[in-house]
Amino acid sequence: MADGSRRRAFIGSFTAAGGPGVVTADVDADSGALTVLSSVNVVPDPAYLALSSDGETLYAVSETAAGAVAAYRVSGDKPEPAGPPVPVGGSGPTHLSLFAKHVLTANYVSGSVSAVPVRPDGTLARSASGVLQHAGGGPHTPRQHGPHAHQVQPDPSGRWAVSVDLGTDSVRVCTLTDGTPALHRETALRPGSGPRHLAFHPDGSYAYVVNELSPSVTVCRWEAVEGVLTPLTETPVLPGAPVRDAYPSGIVTSPDGRFVWTATRGEDVLSVLAVEGEDLHLVTTVPCGGHWPRALTASGGFLYVANERSGDVTWFAADPRTGIPRREGAIRVAAASCVVIG
Repeated sequence: MADGSRRRAFIGSFTAAGGPGVVTADVDADSGALTVLSSVNVVPDPAYLALSSDGETLYAVSETAAGAVAAYRVSGDKPEPAGPPVPVGGSGPTHLSLFAKHVLTANYVSGSVSAVPVRPDGTLARSASGVLQHAGGGPHTPRQHGPHAHQVQPDPSGRWAVSVDLGTDSVRVCTLTDGTPALHRETALRPGSGPRHLAFHPDGSYAYVVNELSPSVTVCRWEAVEGVLTPLTETPVLPGAPVRDAYPSGIVTSPDGRFVWTATRGEDVLSVLAVEGEDLHLVTTVPCGGHWPRALTASGGFLYVANERSGDVTWFAADPRTGIPRREGAIRVAAASCVVIG
């Protein structure tokens, strides 16, 4: 951003459910508090967002049947569209990230990963440069009748892109070849687990995969040189059987690598897991401060939760010793779906 002393949050939402589009909020560095500055409704259902490394451009998926990605200039307090939305060649994009001068999108409905080139000025090319179609399924019907890519992101080394597929119970390690995502290796996880998102340990040696269809986290060893992901252990994120339907969503790691936090919808809790070598230990759970926590973000010693069905974003101070979050406040954002802080 032009003003390096300021920190802002960008909040995505489902416009089809009454969300305001993309919301910009000021972030108080001391308290973690959010103050809404503006909102802009340009593309339908900007459900997930990603910020450029210089903080000047924001990218949003349009989680619709047609599937698109849009770019915004965010030097001011209100995002300004930077060109028209670009079709991604996949349906229901639910996540995106920046990798090798491209925006990658994970397309849930079509079960694919798309690449859209990013021009030097941060704007997007007119169309996707390539699409990698996933294949396969899993034992949990109807959620696993086919592939459902749910997340795609670079690994810490920047050499690989990893995509998490809920439908095929697997994680794919990919490269980008002539603008097209190319499969390097596919790693199978436990059948029926339904992997949704992953977060890397700060030192890049492990990846933690949160499973949506069985409330757990799979710990994997990550070898960046060869691009190899190896499952090791699996730990529940809830103490005992779920009281209601429980669908984990977000996962983040603490900057010091001592804790992993997850959010679980239905149970509406945040889970604190302590890192113990190749294992995780469930410390406790705390209420998420709303209903249906769709996404979880960590920044500046605080956790931010987008509670989709209660229509709010809550923030928590994370105890650096115990990892246990303490609720500090909330703002109203209808149909909130993600929070990105820059």
